[in-house]
Amino acid sequence: MTSSMTGFARREQRGEWGNFAWELRSVNHRYLEVGMRLPEEFRQLETAIRERINAKLGRGKVDVGLRWDKAEAEDVGLEINLPLVRQLRDAHQQLDKVLGHSEGRALGAMDVLRWPGVLREAERDLEPLHAAALDLLDAALDDLVANRQAEGERIAVLLEDRAASVQDIVGKVRERIPVIKERLRERLDARLAEVSEQPDQDRLEQELVYQAQKLDVDEELDRLESHVTELRDALKRDEPVGRRLDFLMQEFNREANTLGSKSQDTETTRASVDLKVLIEQMREQIQNIE
Repeated sequence: MTSSMTGFARREQRGEWGNFAWELRSVNHRYLEVGMRLPEEFRQLETAIRERINAKLGRGKVDVGLRWDKAEAEDVGLEINLPLVRQLRDAHQQLDKVLGHSEGRALGAMDVLRWPGVLREAERDLEPLHAAALDLLDAALDDLVANRQAEGERIAVLLEDRAASVQDIVGKVRERIPVIKERLRERLDARLAEVSEQPDQDRLEQELVYQAQKLDVDEELDRLESHVTELRDALKRDEPVGRRLDFLMQEFNREANTLGSKSQDTETTRASVDLKVLIEQMREQIQNIE
């Protein structure tokens, strides 16, 4: 199933621990690149998050954001860092002795509480929070994958339509080949008649064969049809095909250029231009395929 690299997903869940909300966005990128915005309490999950994304996605620039609104019940309160308080008291006493203050100003409670690190949030068990967040991430990733696949299928339909147009153009050029050869014969016959009242038929045939070989586009048309078949086969594969399709567009363009360079016919030249337009449209769409 063809997958796009562009997609969005959002999952939100409420629980006794508060409210979680994951937002995932992905856009085109040559490789898989992941950027994260996580609350401090969830920083240690970065490795687990990357592993989950790598298991689901092959390419794309993916931005992952988690918002956590704590529940009031989740307020675990504050605790005093008693070892630090004792250190502050001892330091205060030592300083009094050094400065010779036998009756130094008492160290007030508010002075101590204002000291960085004296008040700290009590330890909480983060494991249940992390497990809940990762479960919700899995659901959001499934949504993102489904979103990217839906967009990929839409692109596949557009590519199939353009591939059918390429095939139609190839068919029309094939139909014109006998007409082009007949016109070539008429032009050569007229030129030989200008230089001789009785044209040498053997010479005419030799020149006709030579010119026909120079203008022969059967191989280009065959390869274009082969590329259309390969394009359709790739779109049916259940694996990333973006790079393969990008290379295939180069092959399409090469045959269209050769067809135009060999053309001695207005209709064939126009067909070459139309092919290039279709190929460029396909190339732009393929840039978004994983």
